[in-house]
Amino acid sequence: MLSIGDAAPDFTLPTDNGGSVTRSELAGRSVVLYFYPKDDTSGCTKEACDFRDAAPDFNAVNAIVIGVSPDNPKKHDAFKAKHGLPFKLASDEEKTTLEAYGVWVEKSMYGRKYMGVERSTFLIGPDGTLQAIWRKVKVPGHVEAVRKALAD
Repeated sequence: MLSIGDAAPDFTLPTDNGGSVTRSELAGRSVVLYFYPKDDTSGCTKEACDFRDAAPDFNAVNAIVIGVSPDNPKKHDAFKAKHGLPFKLASDEEKTTLEAYGVWVEKSMYGRKYMGVERSTFLIGPDGTLQAIWRKVKVPGHVEAVRKALAD
């Protein structure tokens, strides 16, 4: 289980619009890495739109926002276009990054157990270490908490 002060696991993932993102190449900037279950579901859409609406605040402190889910880049393209998202959406279909960050977990719904993404956010400092971690995120108020952590 990752803790504050640990080095953020490196990754290279495909993103929307045929791009890719590598964590270590973002050194020198703060990175808000948020993991979410699925494009175009109610909670995930609300969270993405909250990050979208706060984009000027993140840009003002030179922070990059990246959303990660197991959805493929083509789904990310549609989700990003539909909601005007100004940040990268990375695809982890292999679930290697989800596992490295400890967010690919057993979940339960209506008594049925399955594997899925635990909504989580990691604030990675310019030096590549974890500065804050939010697990089992509840969407209302979450982006404000991340914004506040960046301001401190």
